[in-house]
Amino acid sequence: MSLLGLDVGTTGTKAVAFDVEGKPFASAYREYPLLSPRPGWQELDPETVWSAIRDVLKEIAAKTASDPIRAIGISAQGEAVHAVDKDHRCLTNSVVTFDARTADMPAWWLQHKSRTELALITGMPLHGMYSLNKILWFKQNQPDVYRSAWKWLCYEDFVHLRLGLEPTMSLSLAARTMALDVRAGQWSRDILSIADVDPALLATPAPSGRVVGSIPNRVCDELGLPKGVVVVTGGHDQPAGALGAGILSGGEAVYATGTVECICPIFTSYTVNSKTVENNLCCYPSCIQGLYASIAFNFTGGSLLKWYRDTFGREDARQAAETGQSVYDIICSGISPEPENLLLLPHFTVTGTPHFDTQSRGAILGLTLHTPREQVVAAILSGVTYEMKLNLEMLQSAGVVLKRLRAVGGGAKSRTWVQRKADILGMPVAVLETTEAAAFGVAMLAGRGVGVIPSIENVVKHAVRFAYVCEPDETRRRAFQERFEVYRDVYPALRDINRRLAQIEK
Repeated sequence: MSLLGLDVGTTGTKAVAFDVEGKPFASAYREYPLLSPRPGWQELDPETVWSAIRDVLKEIAAKTASDPIRAIGISAQGEAVHAVDKDHRCLTNSVVTFDARTADMPAWWLQHKSRTELALITGMPLHGMYSLNKILWFKQNQPDVYRSAWKWLCYEDFVHLRLGLEPTMSLSLAARTMALDVRAGQWSRDILSIADVDPALLATPAPSGRVVGSIPNRVCDELGLPKGVVVVTGGHDQPAGALGAGILSGGEAVYATGTVECICPIFTSYTVNSKTVENNLCCYPSCIQGLYASIAFNFTGGSLLKWYRDTFGREDARQAAETGQSVYDIICSGISPEPENLLLLPHFTVTGTPHFDTQSRGAILGLTLHTPREQVVAAILSGVTYEMKLNLEMLQSAGVVLKRLRAVGGGAKSRTWVQRKADILGMPVAVLETTEAAAFGVAMLAGRGVGVIPSIENVVKHAVRFAYVCEPDETRRRAFQERFEVYRDVYPALRDINRRLAQIEK
């Protein structure tokens, strides 16, 4: 018997099978492209995503034939939403988190509620990225599509629907819509009334670990799954990753190093106050009942290396295809552990915390005719981490004291990058043996949901192992700190220029 964690991300979907003790033994992955039909727009084709999900489920079903899948939990990217009609056909592409078309929505909300009032209900700092704002954009700009919609679905509930089940959304993912009353654990009548959005257009919110249902036999046959596989509510990918990384109390946080870079600490109480509002910190349900999560994030993490690969790394990709090496290992080879004399502002989409600026743009400063490509790659690694250092300072100013980070995700597979993070952040970064923490977290929720795991906390504590810990090198830490003090001034110095460029783009 096995438990499956399905992690539906922004650039790809991964399925990982675990035994009941939390050991992974099979996986499958498919990538898909982000679409940008207009400047500032970022979308996914939900049919392409579903095709990838279907393929990984078929592959993992074949790989687990001797240990049949008993239950599935789904970890999903937040905020991405699209419409389906009553025949379950997709009416729109998914508008993903860092799409900028809803940048003006905060001003609309402030006509109805203050930032603090909104945060007290929803746990979310005011921003245009949330699913509800994307739905409102369609209502205002494509009313025919809005009227034709039967449901507006995020990816957890969309997968439920395509598996033949009632679309249900874990509370942690539901909170990322900005329509959830976090303390009540249900859709906020107040918020949806202001938006004039019928709650029937949304999936049913439910705690993580709740049984959604058994996949119908016809769907199991199509996917090669054994009969009777149960689907259980999972969670938003960040708190799911925190659970899978063994973060069950304060003092530590998971550092997700995927497409989006994110630090996710866990709280024992619902914490919304003037400091959290001022610093754009959220507070919403984690995947464990009674615990809450916050996130500090940068929208461009591993996606910047993907950008480099696709734009400048074609020869690296060719070499990787010939040798079987990871293309990212090839790209990062030759990088010195010492600080480079370049600064990269990683705002290649829009910013996350702490700036929340949809008009900022990326930049590389310090280039000369003698700058080698290795320094440009190193600047990508450093720039992303400098941005997260700003976020760590913001968390600390709000009273969140962190002594160590647990790294998961694709970036955690690069010891070069992890050591650089430790040196820049000035704290130990521990890398888990299994970096697919989100898939692990929701797989364990699935096991608890069907009763084969009595205590998910015990399993997680025993299963989480560290591959290694990178301690900061004091000499390099000081050198990086000197450059970080310059980095602080890059965004303010370029802010007006970037806003003028954004106006030209329009």
